[in-house]
Amino acid sequence: MRDYKTRSIVLLQGVLADDFFKTFKPAKTTSVFVLEGRPDLSAGKGNSAALVRKGIIPTVICDNMAGFLFFKGLVKEAVLACQFVDKSGVLCDMGGLIPAVLAKRHKVSVRLAPAKHKARFLGNPEDILSFEGKRTAPKGVHGYVPLVEWVPAKYLK
Repeated sequence: MRDYKTRSIVLLQGVLADDFFKTFKPAKTTSVFVLEGRPDLSAGKGNSAALVRKGIIPTVICDNMAGFLFFKGLVKEAVLACQFVDKSGVLCDMGGLIPAVLAKRHKVSVRLAPAKHKARFLGNPEDILSFEGKRTAPKGVHGYVPLVEWVPAKYLK
């Protein structure tokens, strides 16, 4: 792994709306990491494409690598794609709770940004049972694919 400096990474989680990228300008000393967004890798694909169009070359990581980056003190800010916000919390793209909890634990700021998709709550079970169109789970295995999760406000302060 490259020699990243302490608090030099902005972590993007979820599929962010196109408008987010119009104003997103990380510092030159900042690296941008994109959580891939399993099962269909939509966050890695969509966010990376939007960043490359802006001349920013991101690093795509598996979702669970975020913990390692926080543990090493490398994360400067976490940006979560959210669909709904109220005083009790936010409805984020699936996977938002883990970076929010880690950010609170490691005293890293969390920024909320609009998700690209609204009102998509469940995905296709085949998405979790296959990869790039090839089935990876045995026949008869069931899949459950929630696409959103609630992040309580206490993790966002």
